[in-house]
Amino acid sequence: MKRTQLIATGALASTALLVLTGCTGGGGSAESNGPITLTITDTLSETSAPIYEEVYEVCAEQVGVTVEASHVAGSGLIAKVLQQASSRTLPDILMLDNPDVQQIASSGALSPLGDYGITGEGYPQGILDAGTYEGDLYGIAPVVNSIGLFYNADLLAEAGVEPPQTWDELKAAASALTDGSRYGIAFSAANSFEGTWQFLPFLWSNGGSEDDLTSPEAVEALEFVNGLVADGSASSSVVGWSQNDVNDQFIAGNAAMMINGPWNMPKLTAAEGLNFESIEIPVPTAGDTTIAPLGGEAFTVPQTGDPAKMAAAGEFVACVTEDEHQITMATGRGAVPSSTAAAETAAADNPLINSFVETVQNARARTALLGEEWPAAATSIYTAVQIALTGQASPAEALEQASS
Repeated sequence: MKRTQLIATGALASTALLVLTGCTGGGGSAESNGPITLTITDTLSETSAPIYEEVYEVCAEQVGVTVEASHVAGSGLIAKVLQQASSRTLPDILMLDNPDVQQIASSGALSPLGDYGITGEGYPQGILDAGTYEGDLYGIAPVVNSIGLFYNADLLAEAGVEPPQTWDELKAAASALTDGSRYGIAFSAANSFEGTWQFLPFLWSNGGSEDDLTSPEAVEALEFVNGLVADGSASSSVVGWSQNDVNDQFIAGNAAMMINGPWNMPKLTAAEGLNFESIEIPVPTAGDTTIAPLGGEAFTVPQTGDPAKMAAAGEFVACVTEDEHQITMATGRGAVPSSTAAAETAAADNPLINSFVETVQNARARTALLGEEWPAAATSIYTAVQIALTGQASPAEALEQASS
């Protein structure tokens, strides 16, 4: 049985409350003195929420609980969670964007998933790093994403251009594909974490690091990206484009290639007459490994002070992250299942995500190196990119300014 009701709160523009009822009699394994109702707070959109709700319903029945799921806007979630932690009103299950897991875990608001037998065995290390704080796993993502290079196969064929594998090939391809009002490549260099997210593959694949933005490797990476704008292969408007804007430019034919994520697959596939493919983001030299950032939301079990409900919540999270459910959620969202086995199955069924499956195996958690200090580093990165691409300073000077 499902019942959906929209309610409004002061902190959030709107919250969708979904009640899912499982069999609390003999079918479930949750133990308590009576029926258990678990509250879930997630950050799902109107598009993705129904996909997850199907899985919630199955797992509610399997565990033997009733689930009340609230879908909230991610922008205000962290402040609300910290307030809930101090007032002991946290939900039983909490979805967090993976860069936020360490911050919330450091506050003592989360319980280690190992307490419920969740180890993340069979997951790439980057996914585990994203959910780990001080050696314990606190968050587990059923599906993840990253970014890659999409290209218009027809335009490349017309220009006699092969899909680029290296930076030199990418620069040459972007130049050759630039024609009139059409740019060779589009990407987001916005004054936000999106701009940082899209720069990271160039920084990391070149051996650069967020803890030393003035290194030769970091400077070289920014010089390369800046060069794409300077030579006219990319629009100077990239400094104001979100990833959604980039996708729109690509679909409209205003860019022959773009850097973006698999969540765009449904919209790209629906675009009339668009013959597109995706590959991993080109690397500095042949033989290098693409190292891109890892995206995705992780499920956590907050410290609520109720051992029975926490145990049931842990069992529910274990169910939600089973391989078959990962594939269901990934297929609906244009994402990659987290477990390597499930990802390989998904890639076999949908070759369009194959390059992203490859990328995820080597993807890096944004908080893996700096932990709670990541947001400050991310701000420095997108600030440096903005300074350089708007011509205010050279890439080396921009990185120096942003780091000081």
